[in-house]
Amino acid sequence: MNIDAIRKIDYWIGIPICFFLSIINNFSKLFRNKKNMDNQKKFLFIQLSEMGSTVIAYSAMEYIKKKYQKAQLYFLIFKRNKEGIDILNIINPKNVITIRDTSFIELTIDTLFAIWRLRCERIDVSFDLELFSRYSAILNYLIGAKTRVGFYKFAAEGLYRGNLQTHNVTYNNYYHMSQNFMALVKALEGPDEIPLLKQTIDKIKVPKIISKKSDKELMWKRLRLLKPSINKKNRIILLNPGTSKLLPLRKWPISYYAKLAKNLLMDKDTNIIVTGLIEDKIYADYIRNFTGDRCIDFTGKTKTLKELIDLYNVADILITNDSGPAHFSALTPIKTIVFYGPETPVLYSPLGNNYTTLYSKFACSPCVSAYNHRKSPCTNNRCLQAIKPEAVIKLVQNNFKQNL
Repeated sequence: MNIDAIRKIDYWIGIPICFFLSIINNFSKLFRNKKNMDNQKKFLFIQLSEMGSTVIAYSAMEYIKKKYQKAQLYFLIFKRNKEGIDILNIINPKNVITIRDTSFIELTIDTLFAIWRLRCERIDVSFDLELFSRYSAILNYLIGAKTRVGFYKFAAEGLYRGNLQTHNVTYNNYYHMSQNFMALVKALEGPDEIPLLKQTIDKIKVPKIISKKSDKELMWKRLRLLKPSINKKNRIILLNPGTSKLLPLRKWPISYYAKLAKNLLMDKDTNIIVTGLIEDKIYADYIRNFTGDRCIDFTGKTKTLKELIDLYNVADILITNDSGPAHFSALTPIKTIVFYGPETPVLYSPLGNNYTTLYSKFACSPCVSAYNHRKSPCTNNRCLQAIKPEAVIKLVQNNFKQNL
């Protein structure tokens, strides 16, 4: 579905439903008893729209597993993003429920099925990780968990999604999103505090996924099929010029990627690989027109997220827009350079130590946030255009000098 259509549905249909359900919820509070949190067994996480956010939410899920020894974790996500949770290997695949969002009819059918399935599971606690989405708030309520946790607007205007949660948590736009997600799960420890959460959240780490030797060898074979001369002594630099269709404003100019690739290939021991979805092939073709056959077009070649992780395990550097690959690269040893402009690295930088962010800090940046439902009036992302290829070239060269 078109992102603007989704926003309109969320607004025009979501607000009245949230209002109606809030009346029911406020009335039912009169007859509700407090639950003992020690007896909770089934925990649901709702994170629908961003694949990379599953990595950011990893530590929150891990925290629940450690604190509640008998915990069974469930996850609700759009089907197109399912691989993002599968690769983390923290939730039983049979407990991952998906919703198709390619059409309004499929969205409606799968939403009703997900509600029915999760009500049958008798979920004890549900966490809504979405930022002020009415759709996820409605799901969170109708699933039937007695304890429902999510971000709440408090005195903020324009973010209405009813009063459907039992634990209302402040969204802190000065905290990394991983810390915001951790605040949601820790809110179970202080439910009577207003606003939640009155604790400090430390910086979050994620685990590393080291590919098996056989998987790395298989990836090398695939690369040699495309370019027989490539070998393990070469420097492998990955370029990811595409972004999610949800926010194309995050793209660093393709002409900059081409200039960057041409300059880096002046080193005869360097190989450039362009990654992305099959629809990103147009960017690979543009870059190859500048560089020739030393640049490998790998768009559409990684059929699974696991294959992408294997590629990150054999490469040296990933240069990418602010998108899912930046976060998945944090799970591997690869060094990553990420461009920010419409979004801020304060909230969405990769987790770990192997990354560098490039951010121009324009007065208008970031222009997309939870407060405008990630919709910007900008049609000319000069904040990204201000980050010149020369700055990236210098970073790459310095990185290789440090590893000599």
